[in-house]
Amino acid sequence: MLPILVFSHLRWQFVYQRPQHLLARLAARRPVLFFEEPITGAERPWLAHARTPEGVTVLRPHVCGQAAGFDDAHLPVLRRMVQEVVQDPALGAHLLWFYTPMALGLAAELRPRGVVYDCMDELSAFAGAPPQMLERESALLQLADVVLAGGRSLYEAKRERHAEVHCLPSSVDAAHFAKQPPEHASQAALPHPRLGYYGVIDERLDLDLVAALADAHSDWQVVMVGPVVKIDPASLPHRPNLHWLGARSYAELPAHLVGWDVALLPFALNASTRFISPTKTLEYLAAGRPCVSTRIRDVAREYGPEVAIADGPAAFVAACERILTWSAAQRAAFAAAARARVAATSWDRQVERIEALLARFEPGHGTGAAGAAPALAA
Repeated sequence: MLPILVFSHLRWQFVYQRPQHLLARLAARRPVLFFEEPITGAERPWLAHARTPEGVTVLRPHVCGQAAGFDDAHLPVLRRMVQEVVQDPALGAHLLWFYTPMALGLAAELRPRGVVYDCMDELSAFAGAPPQMLERESALLQLADVVLAGGRSLYEAKRERHAEVHCLPSSVDAAHFAKQPPEHASQAALPHPRLGYYGVIDERLDLDLVAALADAHSDWQVVMVGPVVKIDPASLPHRPNLHWLGARSYAELPAHLVGWDVALLPFALNASTRFISPTKTLEYLAAGRPCVSTRIRDVAREYGPEVAIADGPAAFVAACERILTWSAAQRAAFAAAARARVAATSWDRQVERIEALLARFEPGHGTGAAGAAPALAA
């Protein structure tokens, strides 16, 4: 099956999320090369190669300049690195897969059999987004053969801009999150009740809401797990019962979840969260954790029956209070609903959908059947 060359703004080792789930499973079927955004400040340009346990080849470019991400200043040297990769006889005919429009310049003069844009976020709305992001995305949408949208809101935003946009929401590895491991040592000594969040801690979180939760009940322990990114760590609120535990690996997450009484989705309602569809929603449900969310559109529409939706800090606190007083019958009803929701999806099923979309590019099937593809325009 045709290899896939992926261009990503996210590093493979950062947070295990949608790209890793999809690409690791695709790597069991076909070669996958994951080209990350460059690491700056090198003495000389060079390309590191690594192999993940799942079989993905991670390509990590090192460049001399200091400009962030796939900046135009890096394009000449990055293009040379990409050419070395695609000229390797072991690669041969291939597909391109984009997670960021900012890497579009690396595709100039490549000859892929097909181009996939997996749009998992509205990156132009994130803090520090390059001013060229919207223009580059328009160009990528013209180039792509298939567009995948990571949630219903993203699908609705993109479906009029491309002839073939597929709503492919993120899913869950239910078996991983249903584990009942010993509690993680970092929280094992904390008393109950515990209210927890894990994920990237950035401008998408409502830090005032997090502080309000800790202030509402001094006996509640609010546990925040994840790396702090793009915001000043000094801006994080601090309370005796508010615990910032830092980044954890994907393997460690069930050991945190198993000790939480309520799982949290305390997202701010701003431009950066307008189109998000948090993967952790299904992960919380797979772990059997009742959860409370702010009114994130995709959470409210897709998981309203299973997730408590709260408008404002007072309502959020009240929703947590109600969950903590559930009867045994209420907990059993929630557990049954959560199991049913989780059983309706899986990452394996999503990969089967993707493979059905990619089949057209394989030799002997439609587009991929006739010799070498034309080079892409710069």
